[in-house]
Order: sequence, then structure tokens, then C-alpha cells
Amino acid sequence: MIGKLKGLIDSYGEDYVILDVGGVGYQVHCASRTLQALPSPGGAAVLSIETYVREDQIKLFGFRSDHEREWFRLLQTVQGVGAKVALAVLGTLPPTDLANAIALRDKAAVARTPGVGPKVAERIVSELKDKAPGFADVDPAVVQLSGAIDNNRAPRPVTDAISALVNLGYGQPQAAAAIAAASRSAGEKAETAQLIRLGLKELSK
Repeated sequence: MIGKLKGLIDSYGEDYVILDVGGVGYQVHCASRTLQALPSPGGAAVLSIETYVREDQIKLFGFRSDHEREWFRLLQTVQGVGAKVALAVLGTLPPTDLANAIALRDKAAVARTPGVGPKVAERIVSELKDKAPGFADVDPAVVQLSGAIDNNRAPRPVTDAISALVNLGYGQPQAAAAIAAASRSAGEKAETAQLIRLGLKELSK
């Protein structure tokens, strides 16, 4: 199996690159973000490779890092997500942003991927939610709070405060992070108004 290719960019197609390795041209399918980051024809490139072997074809998928390739594999463990959808997701969200979105139960961020509807986005978030926090770079307290909100277990003042910030135009993950920080400083018995006030201070930092 091919795990890595190092060579020169020969040419580009709509969703692939031809990588010249010692005079042999390999057609490697990549996410749009990966293709945009590669050099012009003639430039050197290294790609982590996932090899798919089928009865009628061998297909190569290329990634800028082993980490990104792991996410490609992980996404395909979700029901209804194949290689094409997994590549589309990684073309929309870098691995860290994807991990953060899943950890924070941000289905809307995943659904921004072309061809990924709300149902598939929800499956990605729900089926990978226990795996994503390990890759995410967000505060574990925010991840915990997002999980509590998603499961209707968060205290009412907290959910009301987050809702208020969302109504003011802040994104759900941003609002959740601010209120998580506010809850830490105000304590468990804080009222909605106090949490909103402290949350807005967090957002203005």
C-alpha cells in the first residue's frame, strides 16, 4: 500500500493532482483546501496517501499531513459518509476547526460543507463527539458545557445566557465559550443577567 508520495507537481485536475515521482505520474485526489495549498506545476510536494483498492480500480487520496488523513478515515466511520463527503468536509474545515466544531456540537459549521445536509452533519457530530475532544484545542469546560446543552442538562440560567448572546449576533460556540468562562468566575448559582454581563466582558477581551 502507498502511504506517502514525494515528487514534483505535474498538473492539476478539478479534484486531483498529478504528482510526478521519479518519472511516474500518480493521480492523487485531494480536498480543495489541499489543492489550493500545493505549489504550481514543477514545484516539490509531499502528500500523505490513503490507498483505496477496489476490484476495478486503485484510487489514491492525498493529504498535507498524517493528521488530516486520520480525520479522513475517522469521518468515514460515520454512517452515510464516504470518501467524497469526507474530502468535502476537510475541504471546508481544517482538521482543528472540524475537531472544535464536533467537540462543541456545532452542527451548523459542519453543514456548511457543500453536499452535507443537516442530517449528515448531525450524524457526524453525534457519532464522533466522543473522539473529537482529544483533537480539539478548546477549553474542556466548554466542551463539557456544549455536551450538557446538547443533552438538555445545562442549568437554565446558562442556556438563557447563551441564547441571549446568540440573539445579539454571536455564534453558538463563541457564546458557549464566553458563558463557560463566566460560569467559572461567577459560580454555579449565578443568575442569567450576571452571566450575560460577564460573558460580554469575556467577548470584549
